[in-house]
Amino acid sequence: MATATHHLSEHDPTSVPSGAGRRFALVVSEWNRDITDALRQGARDTLLRYGVAEADIEEVWVPGSFELASGAQYLLERGGLHGVICLGSVVRGETPHFDFVCHGTTQGIMDVGLKYGRPVIFGVLTDDTMQQALDRSGGKHGNKGVDCAVAVLKMAAIREQAIG
Repeated sequence: MATATHHLSEHDPTSVPSGAGRRFALVVSEWNRDITDALRQGARDTLLRYGVAEADIEEVWVPGSFELASGAQYLLERGGLHGVICLGSVVRGETPHFDFVCHGTTQGIMDVGLKYGRPVIFGVLTDDTMQQALDRSGGKHGNKGVDCAVAVLKMAAIREQAIG
């Protein structure tokens, strides 16, 4: 298990670039809202901690994780963003629906990032149980939203260094 040795909220603060002057969006799934709202709060707090202005953080809620990629694409089409964090939670059920949603969501988020040349961060918990989701959204394994905010700040800085 990846998080057994890695606490999702722990990072070296000296390795995180400032977000001052950059604009980011959080696209958040309404499905499993208790989980996704905790992820959203972790991401928002982390962006603010590293200098992103409150006014430079946009939030959009979409019906489910499958719609995260479309939400990110709509925002990137408009322009003006340095990156997008997609936050969702899919918990395994008794049917193969879990596999289809997880695969489509993963592929869609990656495709949008590549299409628009901006960081689009995959912050979707894909857990076997609700307890695992709770553990990764502010519980004993930390908060994946924090991890995603650090990732978007780093990737936005890398993009800026690479292409200006």
